[in-house]
Amino acid sequence: MAHVQFTKHLIRFFPKLRDGEFAGGTVADVVRSIDRAHPGLGGYLVDDAGALRVHVNIFLDDTLVEDRERLSDRVPRGATVSIFQALSGG
Repeated sequence: MAHVQFTKHLIRFFPKLRDGEFAGGTVADVVRSIDRAHPGLGGYLVDDAGALRVHVNIFLDDTLVEDRERLSDRVPRGATVSIFQALSGG
């Protein structure tokens, strides 16, 4: 299990979303686990091919994930996964 942290911005779109423990050996597995718990959130994070969307960044502990296409980065047990999205506007 990994501890997943979400930005407050995501909670506006998914009101029941809370930081918590999600299963998965890779980032892709964690995203699928999150989507099962919060249907639709996976589609906000990844495109139809499973690649991370341009406006989304995911960190494993303090390191930006390397594989944005397949999300194959390994998630060690007890890791902290932080999910951010870019905000724009003026």
